[in-house]
Amino acid sequence: MVAVDDTALAVTDTGGPGIPVVYLNGHFATQGYWRRVIADLGTGWRHITYDERARGRKSKRSADYSFEAAVRDVDAVLAARGVDRALVVGWSYGAFVGAHWAARNPDRCLGAVLVDGAQPYDWLTEEMEQGIRRFFKRTSWIMPLLRPTGLTPRMSAEQMANSNIEVGRLARERELGPVLDNITVPVRYVLASGRSFGSKGDEQERIRAGLDPVFERKSNIRLGAKVSSNHGAILRKDFPAIAAAVREVIAPDHDRR
Repeated sequence: MVAVDDTALAVTDTGGPGIPVVYLNGHFATQGYWRRVIADLGTGWRHITYDERARGRKSKRSADYSFEAAVRDVDAVLAARGVDRALVVGWSYGAFVGAHWAARNPDRCLGAVLVDGAQPYDWLTEEMEQGIRRFFKRTSWIMPLLRPTGLTPRMSAEQMANSNIEVGRLARERELGPVLDNITVPVRYVLASGRSFGSKGDEQERIRAGLDPVFERKSNIRLGAKVSSNHGAILRKDFPAIAAAVREVIAPDHDRR
């Protein structure tokens, strides 16, 4: 357990002399989602996973579930494990956290693999914001039933809604675009195909296309792979592509412009 601010996070660290890789979870996911990626990469790496505030079975509740708290938690975990420089791998919400951490820590970040997240696109409307609030209010009755399994966070419906809405605001091109432009280390995106939970029609593909201008203007940020699975299944079905992107980012002869 790693203490940070008013809470404590459950952390797993394989240790060893390998290059440290810190894995950043989806919004309400847990560190167990990364097991296939970690198995594919093998024991030559130092794998560090953790459950965010109020996620999983052990991480404690907090008064602060903001995005900035999530970015601070990366530093807290690395400091507690004695790691100064690391490669970040983030999926969904974790991709946003990874992008911000990489932009703010050019001397500490070895590279980043961003999995179907951190795509600059103005998708959050007032109507969608209200829909997010209604969804979490409507499903709030089942959340306490699932909490002992670690499948849902120990957060209120309002807290979960606010966290989702905050990411929608951070995803806007005027917000996320400058963050990506400030990243100087090698970045590989691994993108899913098709719909995500709650998306309609080709909405998710339009969001992913928001990265095209980034790829054009930033030579260090590239598409590593576009895979067949959807957003929710990508860590389970296309983990080899994610592991391959990790290896590519850290390759000694990599173009680090």
